[in-house]
Amino acid sequence: MEKIAIIGAGLIGRAWAIVFARAGHPVKLWDHDASAVPNALRLIEDAARELRTAGLIDEEPDTISARLTPAATLAEAVLDADYVQENTAERLDVKRDVYAQMDAIAKPACILASSTSTIPASAFSEGLAGRHRCIVAHPVNPPHVVPIVELCPAPWTGTDVLARARALHEKVGQVPIVMNKEIQGFILNRLQAALLMEAWRLVGEGYVSAEDLDKTIKDGLGLRWSFMGPFETIDLNAPGGVRDYAARYGRMLYEQVAAVQHKPWDEPLISKIEAERRKVMPQAKHAQREAWRDRRLMALIAHKRGIGAED
Repeated sequence: MEKIAIIGAGLIGRAWAIVFARAGHPVKLWDHDASAVPNALRLIEDAARELRTAGLIDEEPDTISARLTPAATLAEAVLDADYVQENTAERLDVKRDVYAQMDAIAKPACILASSTSTIPASAFSEGLAGRHRCIVAHPVNPPHVVPIVELCPAPWTGTDVLARARALHEKVGQVPIVMNKEIQGFILNRLQAALLMEAWRLVGEGYVSAEDLDKTIKDGLGLRWSFMGPFETIDLNAPGGVRDYAARYGRMLYEQVAAVQHKPWDEPLISKIEAERRKVMPQAKHAQREAWRDRRLMALIAHKRGIGAED
């Protein structure tokens, strides 16, 4: 089994640790804050218990925890790793510094992957001797529950590195997609941005409440999108498939959005939506609702695995 190093033991880092450890990989965990790793190990065991309860893992939580080893230094974590998942601060200067250190320490065949959601691999790997082994592996929060991972190479990332990264993520139960070239925000965030910008505009201009807009997604589009993507959705929504859908609705959809100019979210609009959300869910219940979200996602994943076997 490949040896994994997790650099950064926050929310995303510890979720990645679960992903690899539950698949049988030995994992070393390091964070610049020495107190973060012991705390992460406790939270990982708690999360493993929830996965076990949801039927998403067969092993006992302590079996998974036994595969995790705290590392005292970055060098100790990376030295014998076959794959590194970096989860440090979303700052270019931090990424460049960490990647320079990892590139100098890691063995030549080790893949250096970043969880960044905004910074392209080219920005922090250019100039490194081992820049060919650097890649973005962008997850969705939390990656131990939501399996998608966007693999985005720099222009100089080796094709073998991309293939090995994809094979590893498939082996550990993730669902990797491969980007053909870099773009700001990658794929998922750009799709999310398009929906969010229109959602804020519709609420801001008084067409609908924030609560009812959320219902439109969770009890409408989201139900279909939990099993199929937008292209399969439209393919099935017209008798003649994609071409038929384009002929029926393409021009109308274009006209709906062609003249729309989205604006930055200003303070009055932010306050409006914040107030509407707090009526639905007081801030004091935020952590409770986060835990509810993760349980519901676990149940959905378990259901999808079941129907996937039937399909």
